[in-house]
This record gives sequence, structure tokens and C-alpha cells, in this order.
Amino acid sequence: MTDSLVAPELARRMRHGLFYLLRFGFRLVPMREAQRDRLRQWFLDRFSQLVPVPPKGQVPPAPLRRARHRAGAPALGYRPRRIAPLPAPSPATLVAFYLPQFHTIPENDAWWGPGFTEWRNVSRALPQFEAHAQPRLPGELGFYDLRMREPLQRQVELAREYGIGAFCFYFYWFNGKRLLETPLQAWLADPSLDLPFCLCWANESWSRRWDGRADDILIAQDHGPEDDLAFIAHVARYLRDPRYLRVEGKPLLLIYRPGLLPDAKTTAARWREYCQQQGIGDIFLAYVQSFERPDPADLGFDAAVEFPPNLETPTALSQSQSLINPEFSGAVLDWRELARTVAQRELPAYPLFPGVNTGWDNEPRRPGAGRVYLHASPRGYRDWLQRTIQTRLAQVPAARKLVFINAWNEWAEGAVLEPDARLGHAWLDATRQALQRASSGPTAVDIPAASPCAVIHAWYLDVFDEILDAIQASGIRWRLVVTTVAAHADAVRSRLARLDLASELEVVENRGRDILPFLRVADRLLDEGVDLVLKLHTKRSLHRPDGDVWRRDLVSRLLAAGRATKILEAFAKDRGLGLVAPEGHLQPLDEHSGDNSDALGYLFTRLGIAGPGVAECSFVGGSMFWVRLEALRPLLDAHLEEWLFEPETGQLDGTLAHAIERVFALSVAHSAFRIDTAATICGEAAQLGPSFYDMPQRP
Repeated sequence: MTDSLVAPELARRMRHGLFYLLRFGFRLVPMREAQRDRLRQWFLDRFSQLVPVPPKGQVPPAPLRRARHRAGAPALGYRPRRIAPLPAPSPATLVAFYLPQFHTIPENDAWWGPGFTEWRNVSRALPQFEAHAQPRLPGELGFYDLRMREPLQRQVELAREYGIGAFCFYFYWFNGKRLLETPLQAWLADPSLDLPFCLCWANESWSRRWDGRADDILIAQDHGPEDDLAFIAHVARYLRDPRYLRVEGKPLLLIYRPGLLPDAKTTAARWREYCQQQGIGDIFLAYVQSFERPDPADLGFDAAVEFPPNLETPTALSQSQSLINPEFSGAVLDWRELARTVAQRELPAYPLFPGVNTGWDNEPRRPGAGRVYLHASPRGYRDWLQRTIQTRLAQVPAARKLVFINAWNEWAEGAVLEPDARLGHAWLDATRQALQRASSGPTAVDIPAASPCAVIHAWYLDVFDEILDAIQASGIRWRLVVTTVAAHADAVRSRLARLDLASELEVVENRGRDILPFLRVADRLLDEGVDLVLKLHTKRSLHRPDGDVWRRDLVSRLLAAGRATKILEAFAKDRGLGLVAPEGHLQPLDEHSGDNSDALGYLFTRLGIAGPGVAECSFVGGSMFWVRLEALRPLLDAHLEEWLFEPETGQLDGTLAHAIERVFALSVAHSAFRIDTAATICGEAAQLGPSFYDMPQRP
């Protein structure tokens, strides 16, 4: 290293060493959580240059798995808009934070350029590493302009349809100057916008960093007694509106950062006195736990509002990412850990409205340096929301059963309920599912479907007949879901019509062999409440002399001689059983990775299952097995894009489908479910024939 580089590197290491030393000492000092939050924020406001840059990811020779045709293509898990009932009454009122920065204002024109809205940030975002889902583009509502009435009407319609009980609008007030108030004024003037709403005063200064910290200020706050009264006098018109959200009959007013007020308790008293004098009555004051967590009573407030992901730091995942942008300096964190941690936390002694989060990725606002939470999924969010309602709010009076969602439309921060181009209405659908499940009771989702489901991919029609015979001879009343290509659809439909079984046909593209169609069907069935699936396909392996023998061995070990009934009973008795493989076909992964090492590495990172023990895992050769769909959540919740699957050219190995075949059992094990063989389940000795995994291929 040259002398010109030594000094800066030494200075960097010294800064980082000082930071870690200070943090170590800070964590050792006993203090209240609220005091710790205040000191942390004081430090970050003044000495942010000491905070180390997050660890960097890997720079591969050439990142391959990146969309090169268009952004925003639908991924596995995409949900169209659909009508379904909501529980009545709702088990909780869901309040979604709402960002109004989707219309032009002169100030933003001056600061960011003519015509600026948040959409400019959203549309300019680029993926920084493989599987980084950017740009995240809007779906059904499009790039709306909130000066128009139609987007507001459609937002209200969607919110009501999917169970959102109210919007919490961010309100921007700077010593009498209001920014981005146009949508709120339109709301006030239009009684047809009949969704309840409340205000959250975002009482921090605006900076170019988009984080409210005290550097490069665009417009500053100047809190004081006169401003307190001017503010409450202005928002009184909203508090009086009959649609305004109330808690125990009192209008709910949120403050984003009460720590910025010179004397929060005095401010609260001024506001209460003013509202009493003006005939509004008592108000319900809450603050947002975005930067601090004091007892609201210490501020003269009534409650706090949880605001994940702020004040949480899950495990860093940066180093395992394959960078597209070698200069990316942002942080990559595990959203699943955030959800687990917050969902399990007991409510404090003081009143707190719990919060849930739909994800976070502020790369659009901080290009090349965003804070990205990976592995957020609609099902994970659904489970978090359901658990929050059923467990954390279990002892809370009905009038205070509020859950705040971050957020309805924070597009540039990756926290969005609105439909997007990649997953459609999946986040809204998950919201409605959470309400339905929370209302039905804690055991409702554990009730398996009445019949197991066989999912069959039919490519070779003569083999399809053979598999249908085995299904009918199994002694089980099946539900069949068959996937096939358009050219075979009529022939398959004719065969299914002759069966006395409930059957469905899905016509798919010839892409991803049996794997991609199965993932699409499994994703749908899991949301339908199907518990157990038998995966089969018309395997022939024409490159091998024993292809037909291989297939028949797989099918017979899963279905023959009463085995299906015994396996079904085993799944019913043991909820920890996740996958049953045909004996002789459960193979060590490290010995049979083939040409799939690169794709397997990608999948381990994409699914978030990389780590010790991967090499010791097994996979089901031939890709036929019984599986509990809940055990495939890591794979299904990864929302793989269909363009990742290579076009069909007769490949023998090395495709993404071949790699996913090797990941099914790993997904089950990662979900803490057990894997067993059919022979063991049926209490039989394994009668193994020749190994199909050492046989020579046809010359």
C-alpha cells in the first residue's frame, strides 16, 4: 500500500475503533431505554461520521441473475385483486401511515428540480445486488397524482375492501408554512372519501438525506409556544371532521418526534386547553417511536405508537450479497428477524399501539447507500399482523385495539401496501387474511384441508395415464391439480373428465420443467389452506437407459400397496413431519450438486438459508415426494421471478429448476420440519434396488 493510501486507511480504522469502543461502553452503562434512545440520537446528530460503513458484499466476475428486459415483471406470489368477506366486527382497527408526497409543490421544484414528486425517486432506483427488487413500481393505481380526485377514491375503495380501518396522514407544518396539504384539503372537502383518518405531525426538519438529521437542511422547524397554538388552531378543522379517527371518543393526534419539542408536556397541555376551549373536547395524544421510547406520561401524552423498523437492528446480510454495483455502501438486514422480534415483544406498562411493517428499502432516496431489509414477504407480514392482534392485543380493551402499519404508500422506502407490479395485491390480501385468521381464533389455520392434493405435471401423456392409475389405486379421495402446456391441454382435460375425482387443469408455459409449475400451484394452494401435497410428474429421463424404471420406482414407493394411506395418517398425527421421500432417493446434496453449484449458492442467499450444515443436507432425487406446504415457506416466500428459469432447450443439468430440485428438502429442514422416508413411515424395511444415482447415461 502506497504512503498516499496509508494515512486515510489508518484514520478510517481509528474512527471505527473509537466508535466500537464507545458503543461497547455505552451498552455496559445501565440506563432506561428512553434515556438510551435520546443519547444515541444525540450522538448520531453530531458524530454520524464516526459510524462505520456497513460491510460490503461480494463482487462476482459477472452478475448474471438480473432482469435485462424490463423491471416489475410479476413474480411467484403475485395476487390479482379479488373480493372476499371481512370479519365483522373487525378484531382490530388497522391504521396505515400515508405519505402525501405524490404531487408537485413549488418547494420541491426548487430543491429537487421542476416536476419533482416521490415518483422520481421511485422510478430511478436500480438494483444494487442480485435479487435486489428495484425499481419497485406501482400496479393497479399507477403513478398517481394526489391533486386528482380519482386516486383518492380508488385508495379508499381498496383500503375498505381489504380491511384497512384508517389512514394516518403525515402532516407537514413549519411555523405556519404547510407543505403537501393538498390531498388532506381534498379529503376534508369530499364527504364521499368515507375512510376514517388522523394526522401525524412530522415535526422534524427536512434535509437532503431524507432522514431528519441536522445536516444540509432544506426547511427547518422552530418550535415554541406561539407555534404550538398556531399549529393546533390550524389542525382543529381536521379534528372536528366526523370521519376523524377517535380513541375512546377523543380525536387521535400523533407527533412524530416529541423529543424535538422544547417542552413536550407543556405543549400537550396547551393543545388540550385549546381544544377544550374550542369545543373539540379532550384529545388523545400519541407519539411515534421512531427515534425514542419514553413513557408517554412523561411527555403529557396518552400513548405511544410502535414504528418498526426504526430502533431495531437485525442481523446484517450485506456480506453474503453478490453486488451488481461494486460501490454499494448500504446496509442489508434480515426483515424476518425484525418481524419475529417485534411480534414476540410484550407490551410495556404504558399504553402502546403496536406496529407492523411491510418491508423497508430506501435505496430510491439514497442511491447506492440504501438500507435494505431482505426476506420481507406478504405471508410473513400476515403472520406478524395476526400474532399482534391475537397475542399482543389480547388483554387490550376493544376501544384501544389499534395496530399501525408502516405503510400504505412509502414507495421510496419500500414500505407499501398498495398493489405493485411484482406481487400485485399480495400485501393487501395478506392484510385481509390476517384479520380473518385473527377473528377465527388461534387454531383456525391449523385445520388441514379435507383431502390431500396431488399436483401432477403432465408432459408425457402415456406416462400421465400410468400415474393416474396409481392415484386411483391408492385408496384415497384426492383433489388433483394438473399442469400441462397448451399443446397437451385438450388431451389432459379428456383424461381428467373420465375420473371420479375433483380435478383442476392449469395451462402453463414450457419453462422450468415440473418445478416452476409446481411452485406456482403450491403457492396458491398454501393460501387456500391446503396442508398436504403429493408432487408427481411424468418423468422419463430419455437420456438414461433406466428412465422408465426410475419413475416407476419413485411412484410405487410413494403410492403402492397401501402406503399412501399410512403416509397420510403419519402427517395427520405428527405436525412436525414436513416431507416424506421415496426410500433410496434421498441423496446427499454435497455428492450430487452437479453443475448447479452457482445456482445453489444464489438460492441459498435468495432464500436466506445459507449457513453451517448446508453441505450435509439431502435432496430428493427425481423430485417426487409428499410435503407439508407450510414447510416450503422459505422457497415460496422468496418470490422467485419466472424469467430466472431458463428457456427449455433439453438441458440435462445446470438450470435453476435443477437447483431448486436440490433445495426442496433444505427448505423443509430450515423450517424446522422433519424429513423421513416412505419405508420408515410405513414401518417397512427399505427394499432398495439398484442406485439410480450412479447409473451411466445413455450414450
